[in-house]
Amino acid sequence: MMCVKYVCLFFVLSTFVAANEKKVVCYYGTWATYRNGLGKFDVENINSKLCTHLVYAFAGIDHQGNIISLDPYLDLPDDWGRDNFRKFNALKQNNPNLKTILAVGGWNEGSAKYSIMAANANLRKNFITSTTNMLLTYGFDGLSLDWEYPNRRDSVYGVDDIDNYTKLLKELKSEFVKHGLILTAAVSPTAATAALSYNIPEISQYLDQIEIMTYDMYGPWDDVTGHNSPLHKGEGFKNISKDMLNTLDVSLQYWLSQGCPPEKLLIGVPFYGNTFILANSNMSGVGVPSNGIGIAGPYTATRGHIGYNEFCNLVKTEAWSKRYDALSRVPYGVQGRNWVSYDDAGSISDKINYAVKFNVSGVMIWSIETDDFHGICHSESFPLLRAVNNVLDKALSTSKTTTSTSTSTSTSSSISTSTRPTSTTIIIPSTAVPSIPESTQTFECKKEGVFQNPKSCSTFFICVRIREGEFQLNSMTCPVGLYWDHILMTCNYPENVDCVIS
Repeated sequence: MMCVKYVCLFFVLSTFVAANEKKVVCYYGTWATYRNGLGKFDVENINSKLCTHLVYAFAGIDHQGNIISLDPYLDLPDDWGRDNFRKFNALKQNNPNLKTILAVGGWNEGSAKYSIMAANANLRKNFITSTTNMLLTYGFDGLSLDWEYPNRRDSVYGVDDIDNYTKLLKELKSEFVKHGLILTAAVSPTAATAALSYNIPEISQYLDQIEIMTYDMYGPWDDVTGHNSPLHKGEGFKNISKDMLNTLDVSLQYWLSQGCPPEKLLIGVPFYGNTFILANSNMSGVGVPSNGIGIAGPYTATRGHIGYNEFCNLVKTEAWSKRYDALSRVPYGVQGRNWVSYDDAGSISDKINYAVKFNVSGVMIWSIETDDFHGICHSESFPLLRAVNNVLDKALSTSKTTTSTSTSTSTSSSISTSTRPTSTTIIIPSTAVPSIPESTQTFECKKEGVFQNPKSCSTFFICVRIREGEFQLNSMTCPVGLYWDHILMTCNYPENVDCVIS
């Protein structure tokens, strides 16, 4: 695999190995058991057949570095407790292929305790030993480390966290392999944040799965409205530079460009929305002034945040204007001064269809208890989770067809690859298609990478190194009506692209 700037290039035959192992990683926020009415969500409400991995959120650590239950009455059997750890792991009886993961950390745990633990060899040992014992005792298959975040927030050791985090993962992995345990992590999405916290090539060696939290890109803490999880740059952010842009495509491309193997990477999709109060109801688009935190959902009861199950029911009973940002590929809702950014089955499907072109491992969901799990708004339960499964199933089916076709082409065709680009060479992160315009005759590959065509706005070149000093030229054409965006490294609308033909 070669990662070139923001685009990872793959040979098809290797791209789709393990395509039948696409993961659906479902986080379960256990505090949902205390919600009222139709918002109450217990272990018994989980549909274990819609997930490949179930993640129990959260455990914490004490000041000696030991992992601990944050809700012993709920998690453990002691003192007439509800024994949720064991109930959660018993879900594997309904789905023998299911993997159960215990998540430690989360936003509310902060960074300080983890910074202190990771910096001290004895505390790291305490954490590793106690964690291994807890996982094996209750039947978990692995751990998700959700330290939010190394070298940020209330970190004690600052920049030293970066190396200490890597050291912690290395030592955890060394112990986990003895027991066949899985090691995963939820990580910060954007370059501006991730660069402060991780040595990505190093941590990628020790993690089995890396889950990018591609949500909360914008929220009521911002002074303008913005999408919780935009796929692309959209309405209201045309003048924002790429370095300041928070979108799923830029986040995914950043992690890949830094050397994270795509087969370990999962994109995060939110089953909730962020809510704002507009400064002026007459200005209700994207990127308009906001007065901060908006409405709360009736079950989650947290201002600025609303579950999909709450919002979909709200728009059924109240007069909301449902809108769609065709550039960002996500919906939003407006009612007076209330403004909500959320995701539905369509926007989630668009994100997954985009991401699978990079051969990512799958999808991480935060979190299943805010799906429409009762089917109040839809004809079936868990409509968002089912959408995730449906689009991954289609991607798997397509990949098998592509692999079969590519294998047949490469073994039976006698046409020289020097006279035609083939679908067996490159998978690219767009809907662009191979072509050989006349303008390729004036372009020569001198190094590997992706290059703008100086003679055409709608085509671009991919140079693949065959051997030392020798490259294969592949010319790609964007779909009709789109230009190649050499900044975002994808096909984009012409008005968003600066294209000058020489």
